[in-house]
Amino acid sequence: MNRILAIAGALAVFTATASAKIERSVEKTFQVQPGVQLKVSTSGGDIHVSSSNDPVVKVVAKERIRAGSEAEADEVLKKLDLKIEQSGNTVEATSSYESTMGFHFGGNPVEVDFVVTVPSSASVDLKTSGGDVVVGNLEGAVRAHTSGGDIKLDSIGGEVDATTSGGNVVLNEGRGSVRLSTSGGNVSAERVVGPASLKTSGGDIKVESVENTLVAETSGGDVRAGFSGALKGDCKLSTSGGQVKAIVGKGVGFHLDASTSGGEVDASGVTITIDHGGMGKSDLAGEVNGGGPLLKLRSSGGDIKVVVR
Repeated sequence: MNRILAIAGALAVFTATASAKIERSVEKTFQVQPGVQLKVSTSGGDIHVSSSNDPVVKVVAKERIRAGSEAEADEVLKKLDLKIEQSGNTVEATSSYESTMGFHFGGNPVEVDFVVTVPSSASVDLKTSGGDVVVGNLEGAVRAHTSGGDIKLDSIGGEVDATTSGGNVVLNEGRGSVRLSTSGGNVSAERVVGPASLKTSGGDIKVESVENTLVAETSGGDVRAGFSGALKGDCKLSTSGGQVKAIVGKGVGFHLDASTSGGEVDASGVTITIDHGGMGKSDLAGEVNGGGPLLKLRSSGGDIKVVVR
């Protein structure tokens, strides 16, 4: 019994030591020109980017080290490859850890978060293997990818391409073309001005204001989209297991093609010349207010509703 208690005590001490965290930071600042390109890559940490009016890029690398002492932390950092450098009008910050045959509880013994401030005209390319990505207001393009975290973007003037393998994707405003996708979370946007493609394998999709074309597809959740003004082109909202709701402006013309395998179509507030199907049935197609671009609505298991505002 005493031997068992001794082993348990030793394991408890080892676990506490292994889980202890020491934090350090590395900071660099670069003078840049308008339209600077920022590239950030980290294995497991978060990436936060904000903007300012200053012509500089400030990079702070926050190292989170699992070590029992400062000396042990020094040894751990010897295997960390951290680069923060400038080439022309491009600033690149990367962090990777040299893998070994040794065993570490919880993966690598060090993770690096990047906190970056850039001019508002910047474009960014951000990658992390497991953390969150957060971007403030930017006029340039945004590419963001994480293998397991959330992505949150504020107002973006350029092209947006944001993907995650397991988290949620949130966009406040996209004034260029927008592509948002996740393999397991929700996708939402307040306003999309350019053509937009939103996809998820298991969550909901919600867009408050659509001002261009929209393709929104989910394999398991609900889809809700509000269209502002006339449809600029063909649009499609579809789900394999939830409900679809499209909100359109009064008097807007389009061709409605709505069909569901497990519910009914409700478009009671719409003035439509019916081609086939009917109100309250599983399908409804026809010209709304004289016709126009196609609004295709599909559900394999829920209801479809078209609302006039």
